[in-house]
This record gives sequence, structure tokens and C-alpha cells, in this order.
Amino acid sequence: MEDIYDAQYVKGVFDRCSDRYLTFSLLCSFGFTERWRRQCVAAMPHMGVPSAHGYDLMAGTGEVWPHLLKHFQSISSITAVDISSGMHRLAMQRLHAHRAHRINFVEDDVLASELPSDSADFVISTFGLKTFKPAQHVQLASLVARVLRPGGVFAMIEASDPKGWPLRPLYLFHLKVVLPMIERIFLRGAQDFAMIGTYSTNFGDAAEFAEMLRGQGLDVTFHRFFFGCATGVSGRKPVH
Repeated sequence: MEDIYDAQYVKGVFDRCSDRYLTFSLLCSFGFTERWRRQCVAAMPHMGVPSAHGYDLMAGTGEVWPHLLKHFQSISSITAVDISSGMHRLAMQRLHAHRAHRINFVEDDVLASELPSDSADFVISTFGLKTFKPAQHVQLASLVARVLRPGGVFAMIEASDPKGWPLRPLYLFHLKVVLPMIERIFLRGAQDFAMIGTYSTNFGDAAEFAEMLRGQGLDVTFHRFFFGCATGVSGRKPVH
């Protein structure tokens, strides 16, 4: 069986579903993904620098950029890192052509990228954590700590398994049954959108990742959104 967390496997999934990703994501999440992106940005601590530069990791179609640039007007540029050329092409052609001068793009496996140390005032990631397994989350936590400047801030969010919520069975039914059915009937896809549901249920929540970030010396707050259907982390790299 293929390793669904292999970088090239993940690239293939998102390259193939990129053309329909925006519509599918918005409709099948009932608009919650957009709400959660705003909440992720709002959870990021104040940057405190006049001209901020940072990274959007696993940037996808860049849907967080409008919220980020509106909330933090001190941001001068964003470097978007994503392994999927299809997702980036969609971002620049359909969403953010007028922001192109403020967005740099690195097409690369985030964990293999050579981002400079102490080079970012902020790091953000929305709905990219699920594409990594725990050992890779350790690498990602190390990367975040390494690239942030002292005093730099971060925020990340991911769809999660809402354990303990009475409606959890319906939520999991939606992910595991309804989404694959929609793809099979209406999209005739190669089960790529169904893989997004698989990644989400395998992920669990961001609590363990929060501990990994703390292990790297970062100040971390763990967040739950809408009964735990999404979870996230935010915080700052201490100034020593």
C-alpha cells in the first residue's frame, strides 16, 4: 500500500483536486472553513513590528491571505510554501492576482525546504497539518521554531475529531460517507476529496502538536473551535 503521507502522494492528491477544491471545501464544510481561517488569524498574537514578513506553510489556494493582510496591516510580504503547483496556480490566477507583488511562492515539500533561520515575523498554516503523520509533526514543530525570529508569532488550525461531542457520529458520517459519495456521484474524481476526510480523521486534534511546539521552547496556546471540529495552536517565540 502507498504511504499517504509521502510528499509525492500528497502532491498528487492536491494537484488533481485543485480545480474544484474551493467550491468543494466551502460547500461541504457549510462555510466553516472560511470562518475558521478568520478565527485562526484572530488568534495570532500581535506582531509588534512595522514591516512584517512571514510564511504561510502548506499554503494551498491562499484563502487565508485576505484575512491575514486585513487583520495585520503591518505585513509587507508573505512567502507561501506548498508542494502542489496546482493549488498555487489556482491561488494566483483566480484569487490573488492583485496581491501578487506581496506574495512569494516556494513550491516545495515544507519539511525539505531550506527556509532561513530567524527569518520570519510570523508563521501561519490553515488546514495543512493533517497531511503529516506524528513523526513529521515533530519536524514541522522544529521548523517553526527555527524560522521564527525571537518575538515572532504563529497560528495554525486544522479540522479535527470532536471527541466527546454528542453529534460526533454525524460529523464522522459526513467525513467518511457523505464526502466520498458527493465525489463519486458529482465529481467523478479519483477519491482525492475523500482522502481529505481520511487525513482529517487520522489527525485527531492539535493537542499533541501543541506539546511538540512547547518542546521546541515556544509559548503555545491550544484552541478548540465549534465543539472541537477544528483545533489550533497559537503563540510566540520568546525573546531571550
